[in-house]
Amino acid sequence: MISIENITKTYNGSNKAVDNLNLEIQDGEIFGLLGPNGAGKSTTIKMITGVVQPTIGDIKINGISINDNPVKVKEQFGYVPDSPDMFLRLTGIEYLNFMGDVYNVEESERKIRITELSKRFGMDEALGDKIQAYSHGMRQKVIVMGVILHKPKVWILDEPLTGLDPKSAFILKEMMREHADAGNTVLFSTHVLEVAEKLCDKVAIINKGQLIYNGTLENMKEKCKENESFEEMFLELTNNEEA
Repeated sequence: MISIENITKTYNGSNKAVDNLNLEIQDGEIFGLLGPNGAGKSTTIKMITGVVQPTIGDIKINGISINDNPVKVKEQFGYVPDSPDMFLRLTGIEYLNFMGDVYNVEESERKIRITELSKRFGMDEALGDKIQAYSHGMRQKVIVMGVILHKPKVWILDEPLTGLDPKSAFILKEMMREHADAGNTVLFSTHVLEVAEKLCDKVAIINKGQLIYNGTLENMKEKCKENESFEEMFLELTNNEEA
C-alpha cells in the first residue's frame, strides 16, 4: 500500500511541480498514473521512491514513512526508472548479482529467481554480455529483473513498457496482473492510454502538478459524456483543467 499525504514539490521557490497531492494506492490493484508531458508524474514517482525529497508532506509505503525511515521504505519496493541506461559496463549477470547483494537475497534463492526471470523474458543467453551491448528493450528487461529480484510487495514502474517488443510487453503486463492479484501493489506511469484502459484497476490523472481525477474508469464515464472513449475522456478532463 502507498499513501501520499499532502505532497508538494516546489522548485526555485515558487514553481510547483506537484501541488498538494493526496493519493492512496491499495494492495491488490494496478494503479495507473496518467497526465500530459510535464504534468508531474515522474516527479511524483521520484518522491515516492526517495530520489527527490518533497518540499511539504509525507509518503508511506506499507505504513512506513519515507521521512522517518527512508532506508526501510526502500526495502519495500522495486523501482523501474524511466531510463534503463545504467550500469552499462556490467554484464547482465553482474548487475543481477549486484542487486541481489543490495537486497540481501540469499545465493541459492537468487540463482533460482534469476533463472526463472531470465527464461521468462528470453534473456538467459544474454546475461554474460555487457549491458552497453544490449538493445534498449533488453536493457529494460534486465532492469526489471533486477528490481523484482528480491520479491518486493510494491512495484513502482515509470513508463515500463517503453522499448519492449510486443512479447516482452505482454509478459510484463501479465506479471503485473499476477503480482496485484496476489495481494500486492503495482503503480505505473504511462502515456499509452490503451494500456492503462486494459490493465488498470484505478487511475489518477495529474495536470500541472494537481490531481484532477482519481478512481475507476467506470466512475470516469459517469463524470464525462456518454459513449466517449477513454482517450476522449482523458482529453476532456485535461482540457477542462487547462481552461
